[in-house]
Amino acid sequence: MRIVIAGAGEVGTHLAKMLSQEKHDIVLLDANAERLGFANSRMDIMPMVGNPTSLRDLEDAGVRRADLFVSVTPEETANITACMLASSMGAHKTFARINNYEYLLPRNKAFFEKMGINTMIYPEMLAAKEIVTAIRRPWARQYWELFGGALILIGVKVRENAKIVHKQLIELMMNDKKMYHIVAIKRDNETIIPRGADYVLPNDILFFTVTREHIDDVQELCGKSNPEVKKVFIMGGGRIAIRASQYLPDHIRIKIIETNKEKSYQIAESVPSNVLIINGDARDTELLRQEGIQDAQAFVALSENSSNNILACVAARQLGVFKTISQVENIDYIPLAEQMDIGSVINKKLIAASHIYQFLLDADVSNVKCLTFANADVAELIARPDSKITRKKVKDLRLPKDMTLGGLIREDIPMLVEGETQIQAGDRVVVFCLESAMRKLEDYFN
Repeated sequence: MRIVIAGAGEVGTHLAKMLSQEKHDIVLLDANAERLGFANSRMDIMPMVGNPTSLRDLEDAGVRRADLFVSVTPEETANITACMLASSMGAHKTFARINNYEYLLPRNKAFFEKMGINTMIYPEMLAAKEIVTAIRRPWARQYWELFGGALILIGVKVRENAKIVHKQLIELMMNDKKMYHIVAIKRDNETIIPRGADYVLPNDILFFTVTREHIDDVQELCGKSNPEVKKVFIMGGGRIAIRASQYLPDHIRIKIIETNKEKSYQIAESVPSNVLIINGDARDTELLRQEGIQDAQAFVALSENSSNNILACVAARQLGVFKTISQVENIDYIPLAEQMDIGSVINKKLIAASHIYQFLLDADVSNVKCLTFANADVAELIARPDSKITRKKVKDLRLPKDMTLGGLIREDIPMLVEGETQIQAGDRVVVFCLESAMRKLEDYFN
């Protein structure tokens, strides 16, 4: 597949690196030659200096032969213009990063498709929604609804006091067979697709698939309390903070702390009445105490500096906050955030990449998510008639060790997958796999 990516910023760079492992023909286009320096080192990426809104530069990048054109520069107007030009030149599909929620409204979809823009993504909005989800389920590190909420994926860090610790998975499966499925274990810097002989150890991050009626059972099994969130502090008043404050329920009191005084006044005009804007530095623990941090259940750090966000969350935990959420845009810092016991991590690159990645699979993928704390992906797929996945029981399929099936929807009924399960054509299946197994999905589901 020939893919042209315009914009070698955070999202474009991460996407190009991820796709370079999949043997695609990738061109990375950017007007700044310095941003393209990484592409020359051990990666199958063709760097090209050029302007994505220049017809000549698009021609040189081979847009006419492109299966997918992705424009993820920081400039929304440039992305839209580039996609329009690429489509008119022959690109099969186009994907634009935007900063305006209004463009995503259903009534505007046909308008943009006529302009040649197949899909748009607003990473800040997606990040804000993940923050809201994390606040609503403060005991979980990851909480993601599959198939519209029929199945749930939950990531939980277990402590020594959890009932599940020091037990073998085969023992847990016998006792709680119909309640949940542990699809992955994140242990230190390793992600494990577990088998029956594996044990659960203290400080493991466990990823469960579960039906909605057993969510509370997973919480109890992991020994987690679940306080009602009534007060939230947010460090940094950017677009994500504004969106998150708009999405959170009205009964939650929100305090956004912004260092820039002029920006503080601007934010105040964009947020609901339950939001108070404070001009100050959220790293100042004395300021936090004065503003009542001891009564807050959640602290969200959204500055542009990943290390400041991590340290601010650590300080908030020391001040008694139950749930901390940090924006960590430097992927190399994510393991550090995990070691520092940050509750949830938000990374726009991974969020955007997971949505764009859907376009690159031939299987019927309705959703793909890159898990922040694990080098892993979750995909929702539809089993096609006579596909390999439907020919034998799961225990006889000889699935790769880096892949497991977490659950399925059959005729609108959610169910967990066991060894005796026989996947049927039309089943909507949730697959959990390491990055190395993502392309293998096509072999089983097509």
